[in-house]
Amino acid sequence: MSVSQGSERGHGGRSRDISRDDVLRRAALDLVTEIGYDRMTMDAVAARAGAGKATVYRRWSNKAELVGDALAHERVDGEVPDTGSLRGDLAALGGYLFSGQDPFYKARLITGMASALLADAELRQAFATLAPPAERAVVTIIDRAVARGEIAAPADPALMAAILPALGLHRLIFTGAGPDPDYAAAVIDNVLLPVLLASSAPESHESTRPARGA
Repeated sequence: MSVSQGSERGHGGRSRDISRDDVLRRAALDLVTEIGYDRMTMDAVAARAGAGKATVYRRWSNKAELVGDALAHERVDGEVPDTGSLRGDLAALGGYLFSGQDPFYKARLITGMASALLADAELRQAFATLAPPAERAVVTIIDRAVARGEIAAPADPALMAAILPALGLHRLIFTGAGPDPDYAAAVIDNVLLPVLLASSAPESHESTRPARGA
């Protein structure tokens, strides 16, 4: 059955204006960053969005469903930078990921949902959709560098891809300093690139082997 543009069926079968959905999703995530998931309520979301409580419940049965849906819609896949070099690609990606109007936002979202993520497997799965686009981009960049002959293929590209976002979150939690393009460049130059280049050097593999007769 087709649905007219700007509307679709809600839980009760009634037609709804889907233009309000993004407003409600954003209100939910904003509240999570401000007061935490545990204190966020459907009433608070409705008030923040300037909507009635019934409007929220026609779309989502509970706050877990609402936040899970909001997280799924928060995911954005952009083009992977292609500058022709490993460092150039990583720097361009890091600058993109760690810039914007509020580079603290995603980190606050993580801390605001920490206890709920530990307790709710479905929320963890929804939240996990935020990370893979950036991590897949790093894996793509690594694969290109391998194809160009800049580096050898690392044993675990996914582990390499997690370094940049993991250190950005660590910095925020333990120092209060938000991620920014300069920090991304420092991580790339002092951590990620050295690890990738070291794993490509033949002597790095030989040095781990015991000497004969030892």
